[in-house]
Amino acid sequence: MPSWGYSVKNLDPEKTAIASGRDLRISLKEAYEVLNVIRGMRVQEAKKLLEDVIALKQPIPFKRYKGKIAHHRGLERWKWPIGRYPVKAAKEILKVIENAENNAINKGLDPDRLVIIHAAAHKGPTLKKYMPRAFGRSTPWFRRTAHIEIAVKEV
Repeated sequence: MPSWGYSVKNLDPEKTAIASGRDLRISLKEAYEVLNVIRGMRVQEAKKLLEDVIALKQPIPFKRYKGKIAHHRGLERWKWPIGRYPVKAAKEILKVIENAENNAINKGLDPDRLVIIHAAAHKGPTLKKYMPRAFGRSTPWFRRTAHIEIAVKEV
């Protein structure tokens, strides 16, 4: 049985709550960009932003992985107008944020005063399959996974 840890250390256990999503079938690059935007936000604002991304109302600015990505309306408040609507990653990250919020409520923290202090994406294992082709050849069919970590703090 594997044991997982968190990349964030020295958190006050009475004021913080953490949650993680492991082996999620989402793009690591899209998860990185979404988490980069929501880091430092209040939980309610982050949930609203992710629901808007899922409904294709608000794009996420891509700052690091921005090759061959179109400009979109709605990114005027950020420096880069380059962005996308990473719906699949937003759905999974929204689930992890709700888990962190529920963990905080179980600890007795106020859900209206929670701020995301840590949001990280790490590379998970690759699911490897091979598709048989003609003349004894095969084509790799790899699916990458990602790990998501969220830590919230009451301010």
